[in-house]
Amino acid sequence: MSTNIITTEGHEALKKELDHLWRVYRPEITQKVAWAASLGDRSENADYQYNKKLLREIDRRVRYLRKRLEDVKVVAYSPEQEGKVFFGAWVEIENDEGETMKFRIVGYDEIYGRNDYISIDSPMARALLKKEEGDEVVVHTPTGEATWYVSSIRYGQGVSTD
Repeated sequence: MSTNIITTEGHEALKKELDHLWRVYRPEITQKVAWAASLGDRSENADYQYNKKLLREIDRRVRYLRKRLEDVKVVAYSPEQEGKVFFGAWVEIENDEGETMKFRIVGYDEIYGRNDYISIDSPMARALLKKEEGDEVVVHTPTGEATWYVSSIRYGQGVSTD
């Protein structure tokens, strides 16, 4: 079960994806399906079958995005968050071995395709919530407990801890 919250940037990205699928990509594929159907026998028409399948996938994604955009709550930055880890924070952590990790805590829908984003529902994010710089964080993982220390916390669109 995922938490139904999203950053302002994530919400805009989902809306942009929906708009692109509905206004650009779907009409393009619909034209290809119509063209392939006009060639005759659809049972052995690879263009028709492939594009029809693609159209179903687009429609499935469009339905998902519309429903998701209705259900999610946009959580915008608030100055009261400064100094503590909350949703939308860029966090840098370090362990006793000197390993560091940098990431942003975001909603479930925002993590795909991003190595520097983690879901608010992840064990790491849950352990970090409300922590301050210098705090020790114990994260329960499948292989045991891991101890990390909060090095820095930043907020803002496009802010990276690099």
